[in-house]
Amino acid sequence: MRKIQAQGVHHITLTGADRQTSIDFWEGLLAMPFVFDQPNLDDPDEGHLYFDPGDGRLITVFTNETRSPNPRRTPTEPGCVHHLAFNLSRASLLQAIERLEERGISHSGMKDRGFMDSIYFTEPMGLLIELACYKFEPPFGCSHADVMIRAHQLRVAAGDYNIQEKHLADAIEQLVETRQASLSANRAPANPY
Repeated sequence: MRKIQAQGVHHITLTGADRQTSIDFWEGLLAMPFVFDQPNLDDPDEGHLYFDPGDGRLITVFTNETRSPNPRRTPTEPGCVHHLAFNLSRASLLQAIERLEERGISHSGMKDRGFMDSIYFTEPMGLLIELACYKFEPPFGCSHADVMIRAHQLRVAAGDYNIQEKHLADAIEQLVETRQASLSANRAPANPY
């Protein structure tokens, strides 16, 4: 028996309301370029809109002109999608609250998640959306996941309840030490003063 190796999210498809609501939300609020448009090939009564969330992958939306936005929270039972999270720069995340409020969109306010900061709100069909910004940049040649697994190991070894900035900083230092050689015989901390 062998595994099927995934290499990233190809796309996520959501059920939307009418076409213009989808364009206004995904491109008009979240600035995701509207890059492709065709009929839903499995249902000729629906459109299929494609948006670029910023990494060249795709968020797609099935639209139907007979559906109206319904802001009631989508189901959260087992098997349902709880929320979608999108990566923002720190500068954009700090502006997000003001930009949501100028549209009258209620939100969670800034939430500290230890390794990231987040803001939550719902899209027009009631799906919870998270705008997130990592509190760290991974070292060159490493991914966010590389830092997260090492920080997790440090957190567990320390017996800490949740991830904190100290775990991230120590993980980054360890990753650099193991991935980048040095001419120094001793790489221990030093005080040059």
